[in-house]
Amino acid sequence: MSKGTRRNHGAAFKAKVALEALQGETTVAEISAKYGIHQTLVNEWKRQLVDGACGVFEKGGGRAEKATEAVTDELYKQIGQLKVENDFLSRKLGR
Repeated sequence: MSKGTRRNHGAAFKAKVALEALQGETTVAEISAKYGIHQTLVNEWKRQLVDGACGVFEKGGGRAEKATEAVTDELYKQIGQLKVENDFLSRKLGR
């Protein structure tokens, strides 16, 4: 069953497999054989879907936190750059 190379599955594929596992119409063994993946992956994706389901109903779907973090990181970079420039200019003016 091992191909020797690691495969990366997309989010849509993982969601499809996890939803099929949650429906319970087929066993995890049947799903893993159908898609050619290990049963552990099916169970892991199923658990991740259940754990992350509450994020769908949160305001913004959790995207607001990521956007806030990105803005904060950018502001910290700008502060660092301005501090370096300020130190440089204060040394030049002190001569």
